[in-house]
Amino acid sequence: MNKFASTVGESAAPRRASENFRASTISGAGEIRSMTMDISKVAFDQIRDYVYRTAGINIGADKSAMVVGRLWRRLEISKCVDYEAYLTFVSSAEGINERHYMLDLLTTNETYFFREPAHFDFLRHKIIQPVSRHKIKVWCGASSTGEEPYSLAMVLQEALGDHGWDLLATDISHTVLAHARAGIYRTERLDCMPEHYLKNFCLRGVNEFSGKMAIAKSLVSNVRFDHHNLLQPLATTEMFDVVFLRNVLIYFDQPTKQKVIEHILQRLRPGGWLIVGHCESIQGFKNEMSLVTPSIYRKLNATSTTSTSTAEASLA
Repeated sequence: MNKFASTVGESAAPRRASENFRASTISGAGEIRSMTMDISKVAFDQIRDYVYRTAGINIGADKSAMVVGRLWRRLEISKCVDYEAYLTFVSSAEGINERHYMLDLLTTNETYFFREPAHFDFLRHKIIQPVSRHKIKVWCGASSTGEEPYSLAMVLQEALGDHGWDLLATDISHTVLAHARAGIYRTERLDCMPEHYLKNFCLRGVNEFSGKMAIAKSLVSNVRFDHHNLLQPLATTEMFDVVFLRNVLIYFDQPTKQKVIEHILQRLRPGGWLIVGHCESIQGFKNEMSLVTPSIYRKLNATSTTSTSTAEASLA
């Protein structure tokens, strides 16, 4: 029996609260939680250092409550009485899998479909047409659980059909990539999705999947999800016309931002577009980019350093 209905219409996708999900994570854990709510400065600093060295993310000195809130359950599962014991475990050969869990929990951030919608409008109206004489190649550098790359895929599919685009979506977290590949979300995640995309690209869950939605398989199969650490160069020789790297640079310090930007630009075509979050900027960094509008940049050609006109011609 099909687990998802044909489409998600306006009245076919009722909003459901997430109390059942939250309750299942905290029931019966009062004693262990009270035991693991405190973290020493030494343990906190060691965790901050590990995340910085591994992912380049700088956890603020005032974020101990966030670290505890995300990790206390892992102490219970790992049978560790405090964070010192937990760090000893994750540093051991037996704790290699737990290291991945810890990194996932501390580097995964909230996202949703069509976040910062002006960027998708810019892609649709300003980028796709000039590039569409060849297959447009897009890289989403911070996929998270898939909402952003699937939003991109919907715009690209609507404008270019099945074969006019290629989309790579990467993330450092194996856990969120598995979620993204599955393409199944709670219906409350649909709140910011335009109605026609909802109807054309989403399927409504039935029976045990009631209250959930699935991205259409035809769209899921056209998105390539892959593991990648932005601190390293992308392991491919392909070049991209557009890179979305939104709401991730804010977690890096200045030297790490410079390194990440250099890796991104290695894979961006001359005349290609880099789109960052509305609260982010790459101004002041050594790069080959020209600001088009706040949060949107264009890579200059080797022969142009003062304007984007030559870069625009390379994609026209």
